Amino acid sequence: MTPNSKSSPPPFAAFEWMIAWRYLRARRSHGGISVMTWISLIGITLAVFALIVTLAVRSGFRAEFVDTILGANAHATVYSVGQINPETGRVDRTIGNYDAAAENLRKVEGVIRVAPLVKGQVMANANQRSAGVEVFGITLENLKTLPRIADPEMSRGDIDDFREGVAIGSGVARALGVNLGDQVSLISPNGIQTAFGTSPRINTYEVVYIFTAGRYNIDRVRAYLPFSEAQVFFNREDRADELEVMVSNPETVDSLSIELMAATEDHMRVWSWKDASGGYLHALEVEDNVMFVIMSVLVLIASMNIVSGLIMLVKNKGRDIGILRTIGLSEGAVLRVFFICGAFTGIIGTACGTLLGCLAALNLESVFLVLDHLGGQPVWNPDVRPIARLPSNLELGDVALSVALSLGLSFTVTYFPARRAAKLNPVEALRRE
Repeated sequence: MTPNSKSSPPPFAAFEWMIAWRYLRARRSHGGISVMTWISLIGITLAVFALIVTLAVRSGFRAEFVDTILGANAHATVYSVGQINPETGRVDRTIGNYDAAAENLRKVEGVIRVAPLVKGQVMANANQRSAGVEVFGITLENLKTLPRIADPEMSRGDIDDFREGVAIGSGVARALGVNLGDQVSLISPNGIQTAFGTSPRINTYEVVYIFTAGRYNIDRVRAYLPFSEAQVFFNREDRADELEVMVSNPETVDSLSIELMAATEDHMRVWSWKDASGGYLHALEVEDNVMFVIMSVLVLIASMNIVSGLIMLVKNKGRDIGILRTIGLSEGAVLRVFFICGAFTGIIGTACGTLLGCLAALNLESVFLVLDHLGGQPVWNPDVRPIARLPSNLELGDVALSVALSLGLSFTVTYFPARRAAKLNPVEALRRE
């Protein structure tokens, strides 16, 4: 190793940090930090803040959306495509041997519950009000395994009284104007078979349980009847309409579809929750990607302001650059001095934006309360949204991605004006002074 190489200072030596720090804290009249640098610092802070909050809301919205689906619905549904009834000559889409079919499905690895269901659409009537209702016939034991029904956001009544009446969603109760203990009439057009045709069946039940699942298309239309009572009401004696299958990992339910199909009869098919909500999930994925690109562009725009501030700093420090180069500083040392000046802005802005973004994401409901108060109306109206609230789910990966993106863009745009400062001819710099 040559003597010169031994005496060469390492990159980012202490004197480089000292010079950069003196430039940053110098007053503007002395060629120090400019207004553009403050603007870029605030811009990066706001951009990173917005990016973290957006990613947290995006993650929370998908988690809440999926939870509201899985919390009150089957992970997979086994149904019959229909068989010809030899007695009537009509296509029968009910499942006769549902107990045996359910037992076969329970043997599939990954299946944790199989429940027979009776389903039907009826008209509910009370207090001279009517509402269309989708009735699910299910046993109390299986109803208790639905988290959004057995342990919802809000509920009235005792779910253990389910055998004595009907459980309805809060939207249905509001539409009919009923409360616990009130009577609700269910009217089915496919009722009693008589010599003159089919007569509508009208049964009256006591409301014993009111739930709020947090999803409008459940709370507004769904009601539950005891399984045996639903069989009688919908003329399903000893039969079921479908089998509700719950698995240990709902995200991988598609991988079990083949095994579930193999465990059923030829006239049965499997329909998973991803099949039912595939359009929504795809739309969420597209929206997530678009929002991330838009917010990343905002971070890039904020980072580009560093270029303006750093160019102004290089112009003001032309004489200093010439002197530093004259006394022996290398191009690399000058580049690192101004790189530190620009990168420092990006680091501080990223740190402030990350802190504010994490605080806002963790306290999003409080932020919405303030916005509701300032705006005089709810920012998030559950009556016109698919879910009751806008959740936030702050994940370490999203925070790390935001920090990496901001620092990466800040360091990248900082390099070019710093490179320009390093290439400045010291003779020309001093001559202009």
